[in-house]
Amino acid sequence: METLSGASNWKLIIRREAGDVEILRAETCDRRAVLPESLFGLPVTALGGHALAPRSTAAEGEAVQISCGGGGEWDNQQLQDLTFPASLRRVGDYALLNCGSLKTLRLHDSITRWGGGALMNCRQLNTFHITQTVSGKREASGKGEALAYFAGELSRELDVTITGPDGEVFRLLFPEFTEIYEENCAAHHFDYQISGAGYPYHHCFRQKQLRMKEYDALWSGFLGMEHDEFTALRLAWWRLRYPVELAENAAARYLAYIREHVLETLRWLLTENDTGGLRFLLANTEPNREAFTQACGLARERQATAALALLLEEQHRRFPVGFSKSFDL
Repeated sequence: METLSGASNWKLIIRREAGDVEILRAETCDRRAVLPESLFGLPVTALGGHALAPRSTAAEGEAVQISCGGGGEWDNQQLQDLTFPASLRRVGDYALLNCGSLKTLRLHDSITRWGGGALMNCRQLNTFHITQTVSGKREASGKGEALAYFAGELSRELDVTITGPDGEVFRLLFPEFTEIYEENCAAHHFDYQISGAGYPYHHCFRQKQLRMKEYDALWSGFLGMEHDEFTALRLAWWRLRYPVELAENAAARYLAYIREHVLETLRWLLTENDTGGLRFLLANTEPNREAFTQACGLARERQATAALALLLEEQHRRFPVGFSKSFDL
């Protein structure tokens, strides 16, 4: 087995072709791991079927080990954060089957084929970082099919960060929904039911491309259904903070919701230690005196000095304390 240095620890079984490499089997002992961009001067373009599935049958091919120090169990059971190489074009059937600890997947949108069941039983996977590689329009739509695939495969809440070819970043939330099949014995069939306000968000794609206008048009219907308020807050917040293709009327609806839940937003931003977001919130909303008092108290508890200074300055500007004078005659 040949040993190479790299960014992560891997035990690989590969197949070399004339101009590229396919990874047939990959095992890591790392919680956060990056698959190699190239091996032996050839780009890694494919991930084989069951390639990262824990305890999968060993593949036949060339054995390679990549080392960066450290150690642990080589079974992918502890893998939480995985980065695919930009060179990757194909992901095989059941490639990530049973990666039960995996929470975050980082990839480029250049992958043209996703095999069946590639994400099956990745029960914690809900965070995606997608880098767009195609230059052109400054649109969220038309930038690869990966997002449509994830939204169609996973019914849970998805937190997606997209980086454009020019480095621009924006973030989207896809609320969760559930699909339930109930056996109807009397009628000898199964009844299919959908619950949760997130279903339309997972299916607002046309020809596998996301349409932001349709995404934003779902907002009123989402609020009209039973929904999680914290999900709604974050969805509205990310659209306002990263307003890619955000129409003025849609922005107004999102902002109205944030203004109605300004105290909850303040608490969340302080928990996230997001001073930049706090500054944006204060510039676009009008918290009352009680909201400032509670926010300042939380900032003190968390020892968030920068946030506390910002809150106190804004509180003083909006609610100045005058000098109280009294005279005894």
